[in-house]
Amino acid sequence: MTDYTPPPVWTHNPEFGGRFAAMNRPTAGARHEAALKVGKHPLQLYSLGTPNGVKVTVMLEELLAAGHTGAEYDAWLINIGDLDQFGSGFVAANPNSKIPALVDHSTPVPQRVFESGAILLYLAEKFGAFLPTDHARRTEALSWLFWSIGAVPFLGGGFGHFYAYAPIKIEYAIDRYAMEVKRQLDVLDQHLAAHEFIADEYSIADMAIWPWYGAMAKGLLYDGGPFMSVHEYRHLQRWTDQVAQRPAVKRGRMVNRVQGDPASQLRERHDAGDFDTRTQDKIGSPA
Repeated sequence: MTDYTPPPVWTHNPEFGGRFAAMNRPTAGARHEAALKVGKHPLQLYSLGTPNGVKVTVMLEELLAAGHTGAEYDAWLINIGDLDQFGSGFVAANPNSKIPALVDHSTPVPQRVFESGAILLYLAEKFGAFLPTDHARRTEALSWLFWSIGAVPFLGGGFGHFYAYAPIKIEYAIDRYAMEVKRQLDVLDQHLAAHEFIADEYSIADMAIWPWYGAMAKGLLYDGGPFMSVHEYRHLQRWTDQVAQRPAVKRGRMVNRVQGDPASQLRERHDAGDFDTRTQDKIGSPA
């Protein structure tokens, strides 16, 4: 790899796709016909229990816990390993073919919302919740929300890919992304030394950051905790634990989950009672 010289014109080489070879192509659009299912609630979520998906299910469960009954939702599983995200219905909801996607049927014309940060902001504004009304604090929360959107590609697409998923280990790439992720962890740790939550009051900024950087702080992403010395970030650890104890966060983390303890997997969610009756350990369906 050290003597690689880029050609004059790039062409796709599937040999470098690794475990995602079937998924990744340099073109967009639907690959097969598949209509999206629609349940009984106005809010229809199409997602998977990855960090980006968890952001939205946590927000929806927090809204319900706060008494916003209009936030009831159906959550449909989009299994990206099975390439569900390239079905024609999902591409119509999100032309970028990434989870999550939300369709709000309470509007005169169903409103699609894609990108996790956009969905959080849409729901916060729709229900007037989890986004400070004070202008200065609102601005702070939005600054951190957009920080997370810009920062996460270094953690997921950068560090996570080269450390855990790339078919070969490239020292330069791992070192480059590890350094940037540690800088981001330090940004959060220093900020949280003086703030209980990201924008002082619990908000969509916390919901956006926690599924990624909270999981990283606990060594739950890529088995990279020891490598990144995550125990050093004690203020980040405190905040991570505090957010994790919220009942709505515990529920949100279960929705559309397909890995781990079967009792923690609610692969589809259509009613609040599903948490008691429809987890994977209770329905006994195959993995």
